Amino acid sequence: MRANTWAGRNKVEVRDVPDPKILNSRDAIVRITSTAICGSDLHLVDGYVPTMQDGDVMGHEFMGEVIEVGSRVPGDKLRVGDRVVVPFPIACGACAACAKELYSCCENTNPNAGIAEKMFGHPVAGIFGYSHLTGGFAGGQAQYARVPFADVGPLKIESDLTDEQVLFLSDILPTGYMGAEMCDIQPSDVVAVWGAGPVGQFAMDSARVLGAAKVIAIDKEPYRLRMAEQAGHIPVNFDEVDVRSRLLELTGGRGPDKCIDAVGLEATHGSAHIAAYDRVKQAVRSETERPHALRQAIMSCRSGGVVSVIGVYGGLLDKFPAGAWMNRSLTLRTGQCHVQRYMRPLLERIERGEIDPTRIITHRLPLDEAERGFELFKNKEDNCEKVVLKS
Repeated sequence: MRANTWAGRNKVEVRDVPDPKILNSRDAIVRITSTAICGSDLHLVDGYVPTMQDGDVMGHEFMGEVIEVGSRVPGDKLRVGDRVVVPFPIACGACAACAKELYSCCENTNPNAGIAEKMFGHPVAGIFGYSHLTGGFAGGQAQYARVPFADVGPLKIESDLTDEQVLFLSDILPTGYMGAEMCDIQPSDVVAVWGAGPVGQFAMDSARVLGAAKVIAIDKEPYRLRMAEQAGHIPVNFDEVDVRSRLLELTGGRGPDKCIDAVGLEATHGSAHIAAYDRVKQAVRSETERPHALRQAIMSCRSGGVVSVIGVYGGLLDKFPAGAWMNRSLTLRTGQCHVQRYMRPLLERIERGEIDPTRIITHRLPLDEAERGFELFKNKEDNCEKVVLKS
């Protein structure tokens, strides 16, 4: 089959790779009809997530048709011919974490748990196409994928919704929604979102759906800010204004009630010397993150507010404003998204027309042009916000 693979730092390559096979009686094989390039894929390509190997199949946002199921997958859960969206965390459904719906913390699905434990203190769940730190599972930027624990993860799509309407239930829509949900939004709240990429856009939409009075989008790319503004959110360009000062103006001097970091470890900063400081430290590996958005969210949030972190972080960061966090009674909430918890409720919101996931799609390419898709997305060429690949 054809698949998009990691080929070294700053390089991906579409190659012929072996077709997946059933390895466990709870597996399924899915013929992929749609997949996507995620912002967190860029962390792999840029070399900031360890344990990638040449030839690893990338991608964790995918959906398609079930073509084979293992002997222990119950027929009422999944059958050949079912159309499914596959969540990016692989969850067993039976451990203590899964019992609490903390699916991205599943205790049983990462065969390389020892590596993750050294990195994070405790192991994390297996993830499709996201390094051997999270299990080394082949990803979904391919024609076919093996789906472990297929009786737990995939969501059947039984309506006539298009792939593009439901594809993002695999990751970025639940991730954005969880970021807003962790804020405990009240009707009077002003919510500021750092990052107007795909996850940030969905965090903004989710904050609106959950009742925020005002949602502010913070980014530097004019096309992303226009997209957010067209959806009803207030744009702030950090290349043009001091973010904290502008947020104080927009909130009567108090700061946003809730702040969401939808950027993560490769953030940029409007001040050249501050941006250079963290870029150099990251380049020489004296820190693994550039936490500009996280620092700014903590310093900007009103006292007693909530900072929700859904941007990906992988290791260690410098100059974390612990004093502001502790002394101003801020609540910090975070986590890889527990996608399975949110898939069906969000599907119902899509069916009711409350959220339109298709609004962020700017580019559609065949799988064999995945390399071009990565170039567009990474370099923000042609106003690229989201690339969907068709296999």
